[in-house]
Amino acid sequence: MNVKFVISYDGSLYKGSQKQPNKQTIEDKLLQSFKRINIETKIILSGRTDKDVHASGQVFNCQIPDFWTNFSKLKDTLNQQLPLSIRIHNIKKVKDDFHSRFHAKKRVYRYFITTKDITAFNNKFITQAKNIDEVKIKEAIKEFIGVHDFEYFHKQGSDKEITVREIYDTRFYKYKDIYVFKFTANSYLRSQIRLMVGFLLKISEGKLEIKDLKAQLAKEKNIHRLPALANGLYLAKVIY
Repeated sequence: MNVKFVISYDGSLYKGSQKQPNKQTIEDKLLQSFKRINIETKIILSGRTDKDVHASGQVFNCQIPDFWTNFSKLKDTLNQQLPLSIRIHNIKKVKDDFHSRFHAKKRVYRYFITTKDITAFNNKFITQAKNIDEVKIKEAIKEFIGVHDFEYFHKQGSDKEITVREIYDTRFYKYKDIYVFKFTANSYLRSQIRLMVGFLLKISEGKLEIKDLKAQLAKEKNIHRLPALANGLYLAKVIY
């Protein structure tokens, strides 16, 4: 039986989401929890997240035995086996050909920033900036909407040959003491969002301008490639 799971996790405790030999990833912990209840399976994640990147709505699918029809019990049982830093929120039976990665239509990421002092309780989950110019960022973030070649907005050394992506929507808003960058696209290059946020923060500081962003998007100049820290980034939702 093919089943879809929606999960959240604290990425600061793991070496990323994708299975690795060190067994210190989200996928490894999930597989270990399945094995403890005698389910041997393979996990298909909707997409990978890097070390220190979190998720509030990551999705994966896998095959489980047909007798597991009580999904509420399965969720509780797996959550008992998992560390508290990984939580399963929803389980749903899907068609046999459902693929959590290839069938995803949109992926929504959020990046959190505060100008308040970082505390011992939130330092792993939010990035600090001294000042934020809301007007500049709201204007600049719109430049990312559309189809662009993001060659200058992805991690060097990545194995992606095709660097063209389409961003459907961007938003920047404030919720209480938190500034939120929101990006919606089908897929992203490695470190793309962190590099985009890093550029926007430089515009906010007055060290770069929108014309610089346009030039880098057009691949006329490679001006700034310093990513924002990973701890402020969340995979928020996967839309099918």
